[in-house]
Amino acid sequence: MTEQPYRNQNQNAYQQGYDPQWQQAYDDQYAQQHTQQWQGQTWETQVQPPVSYQQPQPQPQAQPYDYPPQQQQQAQAQQPQPQSYVPAPEEARHAGASEAAPAYGPATLGGNTRVTDAQRARMEGRSPIIEPGMQPAALTALLGLLLSGAAAVGSYALLVPLVALQAVTAAGWFRLNGMWPARQGIALAFLGALVADAALLAAGRGHGPAAILGTLGVWVLLSLVLQLRSHADPDERMYGLMATVASAALAIVAAGYLAADADAVTVGAASVAVAVLARALPLPTPASVVVALLAAAGAGIAVGGMTGFGTKGAVLGAAAAVCALIGHRVASYDYPSRFVHFTAGVALPLSAAAPLVWVLGR
Repeated sequence: MTEQPYRNQNQNAYQQGYDPQWQQAYDDQYAQQHTQQWQGQTWETQVQPPVSYQQPQPQPQAQPYDYPPQQQQQAQAQQPQPQSYVPAPEEARHAGASEAAPAYGPATLGGNTRVTDAQRARMEGRSPIIEPGMQPAALTALLGLLLSGAAAVGSYALLVPLVALQAVTAAGWFRLNGMWPARQGIALAFLGALVADAALLAAGRGHGPAAILGTLGVWVLLSLVLQLRSHADPDERMYGLMATVASAALAIVAAGYLAADADAVTVGAASVAVAVLARALPLPTPASVVVALLAAAGAGIAVGGMTGFGTKGAVLGAAAAVCALIGHRVASYDYPSRFVHFTAGVALPLSAAAPLVWVLGR
């Protein structure tokens, strides 16, 4: 007797479209839909206000026995589901940041730290030339005057400022080429300069060409042997070889001040000092070059008259100034650093003028 009411109750429920198992599956599916979390990225960049929960309206359901329950759940999962996404605090913070600063702004060259200043200047259409300025020019003038005065005293007195010039030349050339620290190359170039100085003091001014060219040939061969023993890449070895040979050549050729006549060294070094100071004046480049050459020629005449070199000092002074301005331009190339200005910028004008002073001073 107790079974009949239960059966009638179930039949009434089935007739009204209600099934306890189906209702439980529907509740589980609905809870899963409204409690899931968004795991992917979203295009929304603004924080939306929280959406209030609303009781879903009952929807007419199909007869429970038309399809098995598993197929009905799969069919419901494929239907579009109403979802409301509320950003988490972290995502809201990122969304606010994206509004303040766009992810991809306009193209810029200043923010790229992987390019050098010279490359950035070329890409922006600017010149990669920065001249040393007045302070390095003053140091060049001081060193030139020391060479000029020491040459009048004697060869051993001249050796002191000359060794300083050769050391700064070797270090500045490596730094100008972006190779720092390069202790082995700097030490090798400076050692070659010292050997050339010793050979000149031992052999005398008359054997200057043999002492300088012989030392230069030996040092080129020595640099080649050392680079062949290196385990670096071929490109790096070639670059290191060129830098070492050039640095050694400049430092060794600067020994030409010892091989030249003392009066020629006095005139030439003083002319370089005046030319570099005039070149550092705040004038347009063509005007400052002309002023530097005229000032060097005038200094050559003045110092030549005091030393007995005569009016030939004007030619020597102007020629030494041309070489000094070439060295000054080389030290200004490729956006050099302050260290380059106070090494290569100081030494290259005097080192570049040494061969010409040696040749004309004979």
